Amino acid sequence: MFSKKNSDITSLIKNLEKTRFDPLDFLPPGDLVEKMINLVIMGVPPVGPAKVTAALSDLEGALAQVDTSALNVVVFGGGTGLSNVIGGDSRIPLWPRSPFKGMKDTFPNTRSVVCVTDDGGSTGEFFKELPIIALGDLRHVLLSSIRRQNLLKQYSLSEEEAYLTAGNLHSLFNYRYSQRPASAEELIELSCVSPESMPHILRQALRDLLENIFLDERLNAQLDHRHCLGNLLLAAAIFKNLSPAEKNFDSAIIKGLRVLAEIIGAEPDSVLPCTTTPAQLKILYTNGVLVTGENKSAYAQRGYPVDRVFVEFDDTPHVPDEVMASIAQADIILFAPGSLFTSIIPILRVPGIARAIRANNKALKILVANLWIQKGETDIASDDPRRRFYVSDLVKAYHRNIPGGVHGLFHQVLTLRLQDIPGSVLQNYAVEGKVPIYLDNDRVREMGLTPFEARIFSQNALDERKVIQHDPESLATTVKTIWAARSYLSNGSAKNLPGCEDNEKLIINPGHETPNLRYAKIIHLLSGLDLDSEVRDSICRILWNHQDIPVSHLQNIRGVKLIDDDLWKRSQEWDNIFSFYDPDDGVIKIRQDIFDKPERFEVAFLVALGQSLLGNYAAKKEMLQLDEESENLGKIFQLTVRDQSSWNCYFTAQELDIYLRLARMIRSAKNPSLYTRLVNGYEGFTPPGLLFGLTYGWYLDNRFAAHIEYKMAIKHTEISDLIPEQVRVYDRRQAIIDFFREVVFRYDPSLYESGRTSSKHL
Repeated sequence: MFSKKNSDITSLIKNLEKTRFDPLDFLPPGDLVEKMINLVIMGVPPVGPAKVTAALSDLEGALAQVDTSALNVVVFGGGTGLSNVIGGDSRIPLWPRSPFKGMKDTFPNTRSVVCVTDDGGSTGEFFKELPIIALGDLRHVLLSSIRRQNLLKQYSLSEEEAYLTAGNLHSLFNYRYSQRPASAEELIELSCVSPESMPHILRQALRDLLENIFLDERLNAQLDHRHCLGNLLLAAAIFKNLSPAEKNFDSAIIKGLRVLAEIIGAEPDSVLPCTTTPAQLKILYTNGVLVTGENKSAYAQRGYPVDRVFVEFDDTPHVPDEVMASIAQADIILFAPGSLFTSIIPILRVPGIARAIRANNKALKILVANLWIQKGETDIASDDPRRRFYVSDLVKAYHRNIPGGVHGLFHQVLTLRLQDIPGSVLQNYAVEGKVPIYLDNDRVREMGLTPFEARIFSQNALDERKVIQHDPESLATTVKTIWAARSYLSNGSAKNLPGCEDNEKLIINPGHETPNLRYAKIIHLLSGLDLDSEVRDSICRILWNHQDIPVSHLQNIRGVKLIDDDLWKRSQEWDNIFSFYDPDDGVIKIRQDIFDKPERFEVAFLVALGQSLLGNYAAKKEMLQLDEESENLGKIFQLTVRDQSSWNCYFTAQELDIYLRLARMIRSAKNPSLYTRLVNGYEGFTPPGLLFGLTYGWYLDNRFAAHIEYKMAIKHTEISDLIPEQVRVYDRRQAIIDFFREVVFRYDPSLYESGRTSSKHL
């Protein structure tokens, strides 16, 4: 027994003596490039023979010394993710501590191409009165782009003064005033920037821009809105380059960005819009609902994955020459992390941009994957809503939404090493409903892409704010290392992916109607209705927030009246909706107590607005008892449709007929104006007018009509052809959604593909 054991040990030692270790084996697991990345970020492991650590130290030093000063880099993205990559998230209070790190420091010739379809907050206020692109994300990225060397040179500052100036710019750009300011000087003082803490030339240049807001009639009204001061500065710089008679903003936007960039110490043309043409997002969910607006998609909880994202331009889109030239000259093209459907994809739907990226065959192209799922966007996988979201799902979403798919857009995918995050942190995030996007290495490689995992999160952010986010310096270092190791990369082409949209489909607003023109129409129309001022303001806000509502939907409304609770006589036999459209006088009537509850008032108004589209279509409505041998078997609801010559219905006779049949009304063969519906003994019943109003509110925001959400729950069910009735109900629900998308809200099915046809209406 002893000799056998001794023999085993001897053989094991001989095997160990034959083993030859590669110094790279001391680094965390991964392929060669991943090992190089982690060596640069995490340093040489503290364990190992001196000869090994020395060799690794030499490699680390050589990678750090790679010269990237002459490389041309283009980074695509939206506000927060892009600004964080460029130079740190410039909106957070701690940003002034290290404002000069990130891609702009490692790669001085970096240009950001920014998504401009945001429509919320301060940007949304601009849209009410000005035909301009979204400024918020441009301002956000612009501040993150300031460089220490420029401040030192332009204003003859010391290192300490450069940091102090960055902090002052941070305060100024992020200050949001609560009431109309009296002067430019007051704005600067309110932002907590003291005269002695900012170079006089810089302060004067900023004050000149702010004074222009007070002097320019086109901008003066903006002082009544609660704007972020950085947005006002950018608007002032743009309008300073736009004559009062000029309507084309294309060159003024680029010049304005260039002027403000130079003033604050960023590189000229370091921040560019993907287009200078105003545009809006259209989000199509897998259940067929199509809604407008990036801001709206952020808080909507549809319960269905996003299927497609479209961009509707107010005119033929213009891409700045500087953007196309930057793409053509780029050595590195980077897609920043951020909102999947509302930051990267909209840029790549601007005609010409995706094509230009593919045409650049020499550039290193990297997609930086998001860290966390995003509610309403990446919380549900499109092919299986029950499972968690993976990096491959991100890639498939890009492929599905970008003309030509992901072919030639990026070859590498950079992700966070989840094993580097403490388990307790992940647990805390999970409690808050935040779940990581998981890397499925094998699946991504099957797609022809190379995934890299790296420790690219900010340890400082984790220690100080208990958050996990990309670290600008680590990310820039990682990109630099991948560039240095590019000879070891295999740039294969994307493969094993489903079909994609082949052609660039240009969608232009039919009336070339910018949001400010729509807002002006709303104001004009409401001014002619019988409304008190408070109700008018609330309705104006509702109509503005729901960009899908065309002004023509208000054609049958003569006013909105609040009815005292004691005088509310409307029967609640079928519902507890305290609003209705009265076709006799064309007035929407809402119970008084609802007005004090903004969300309930919004529901009440939208339901009644939907009902108003039917107008006075009903000549007669009655509910008849159905008796058989003295037993009540149910009821028969009868609806007689008014002669078309005397109605004010929004729809044609054919469209109304389609809707009534979808509402399960049966048209009489003998009397085409008569529709009936059998209601069994204890069965509930929603009259077609109320059903229309509820569905109208649900379509715009499904939080607003739980009754309809309940009816639509079958859309979540796996349908079996073993139960024909289930199939019929499913198809009818889908047909109702299609009817509202294509007929009620007039979206052309040939432009906004849903994979369905209008024949389902029947």
